[in-house]
Amino acid sequence: MTDLTKLTLAQARDGLARKEFTALELTDAHLRAIEAANGALNAYVLVTPDHARAQAKESDKRLAAGKGGALEGLPLGNKDLFCTKGIRTTACSKILDDFKPPYESTVGQNLWDAGAVMLGKLNNDEFAMGSSNETSAFGNVVSPWRRKGKDGKLSADKLVPGGSSGGSSAAVAADLCLAATATDTGGSIRQPAALTGTVGIKPTYGRCSRWGIVAFASSLDQAGPLAKTVRDAAIMLKVMASHDPKDTTSVDAPVPDYEAALTKGLKGLKVGVPKEYRVEGMSKEIETLWDDGIAWLKAAGATIHDISLPHTKYALPAYYIVAPAEASSNLARYDGMRYGLRVPGKDLIDTYENTRAAGFGKEVRRRILIGTYVLSAGYYDAYYLKAQKVRTLIKRDFDEAFKTVDVVFTPTTPSPAFALGEKTGDPLAMYLEDIFTVTVNMAGLPGMSVPAGLSSQGTPLGLQLIGKPFDEETLFRTAQAIEDAAGRFTVPEKWWTKG
Repeated sequence: MTDLTKLTLAQARDGLARKEFTALELTDAHLRAIEAANGALNAYVLVTPDHARAQAKESDKRLAAGKGGALEGLPLGNKDLFCTKGIRTTACSKILDDFKPPYESTVGQNLWDAGAVMLGKLNNDEFAMGSSNETSAFGNVVSPWRRKGKDGKLSADKLVPGGSSGGSSAAVAADLCLAATATDTGGSIRQPAALTGTVGIKPTYGRCSRWGIVAFASSLDQAGPLAKTVRDAAIMLKVMASHDPKDTTSVDAPVPDYEAALTKGLKGLKVGVPKEYRVEGMSKEIETLWDDGIAWLKAAGATIHDISLPHTKYALPAYYIVAPAEASSNLARYDGMRYGLRVPGKDLIDTYENTRAAGFGKEVRRRILIGTYVLSAGYYDAYYLKAQKVRTLIKRDFDEAFKTVDVVFTPTTPSPAFALGEKTGDPLAMYLEDIFTVTVNMAGLPGMSVPAGLSSQGTPLGLQLIGKPFDEETLFRTAQAIEDAAGRFTVPEKWWTKG
C-alpha cells in the first residue's frame, strides 16, 4: 500500500473521495509517523490520538453518506497558539501551565466544521517570539532537513526549522501531517516555510479571525497555513478564512476559491522587484535564485518592473518597537491569578513577580522589557509614536508600488537554515532573519513563501510574493508558476527513524 503520509492534501482529499482508503487509515498512518519521528524532531508538544481517531471515524460516516466537507477526513497539525476546547493550549510557555480553554479558536472551528482531523498541538517559539523555534518551554524543534557535505553524506549538525511556527513547518516537511495551522507576526509562517521546503502564506490582516489565537502583537498577528504545495495552501486558506463578529479586525469580505485561481496563468501580470531587498550580507545563492525566479516568471508571461520601497531599511527597527510594545500590553494578563502557573509570594505583588519570573522565558522577558520601555512616559513619543509613523510610510511605499505592479517579488530569507544554537547568543543576528518579511506585517499585506531551490549544501531556499490587500488569488497563481518551474523539494532521507 502507498505510504499515505507522502500524499499531498489534494491527493489525500481525492483518494478519500475515490474510496481508495478511509479517513481512519489516513489518520492512523500519520499517528504512526508521529510516534516514530517526534522523539527526534519534537514537532508536536501534544499528540491527541483518541481525539483524532474519533474525528476520523465521524468523517468516514459522513463520507459514506456523501456529506463530506471541504477537508473531510484530512489529518492536520494545529499550532499551540490556537485555543482548542478542552485540550491543553500553552503557547509553549510555562506560564500557561496546563491551561485547557473552554472554547475553540474560530480558525480551528472552521477547519473541524469542514471535516478536518486534529492530530495534536505543534511546537512553536514561546508566545510566537522567535525565528528558530528555540525559545519554546518544550525545547527546540529540529528540522527534518540536514546539510550535505561534499561527499554527499548528511552532516551531524542539526538545523532550525525556522520560527515561530517551527513545529508546523517541521511536521509538514517530515510528513507528520498533511498541512498545519500557523501564525505570522513578522514572518513566522513564511520564514519557516522557506527553511523547510514548504509553502506558507500570511493572508491580508483581517482575512482570518484572530479570535481564540493567543495574542503576541495584535495589530500584526495573522493566521495562515503551512502546506506541502501551493494547491494545498489554497485549499487550507479557503477554509481558514472567514468573517468573524467576535474579532473586530476581521473583514467582512467574500473568500474567493483560491484553488480555482491556480490555473489562471501569468499573461499580462506585472511583477515588481524592489532594489532595497538586495541587502549587504545576503547569501549569493539566494541572489542567484531570485534572478532564476524572475526568469521563470518572465517565461510564464509576466513582465518584470524595477520598483523602490525606500522605507524598507527602517522596517526591522520599527517592527522591534511596535511588536514588543503590543506584547508587553498583551502579556500583562498572565499574572497567576485566574489560570495557568501561580508561584505564591508574601503578598499580591510578590506573587505577580514570582509567577512572571518563573513562567516567562528569556526572550519573552526581553521583549516585555523593551515594550514596556518604549511605552513609558518620556519615551513613548521618541520611540513608539515614531515607529508608528514609519509604519505608515512603509504602507505608503507599497501603495505607490501597487499603482504600477500587481505583485512584489523578493527572497523570503537572507540565508538558508542555520544550525541549532548558532544565533541564540546574538539576538540582533536572530532578529535579522526577519529582514525580508516584517514589512508585510507592518503594511497588513498578504505575503507568501514558495520553495524555489536548494543551497549548495542541499537545504531549501524560498522566494516571497507580496500582494495587494485581499488579493491572495494573485499570490496563488504566481506561486503556482514558481512551483511549476522549480518543482517540489522533499526531505531526501528519513534520518530520524529506522522504520
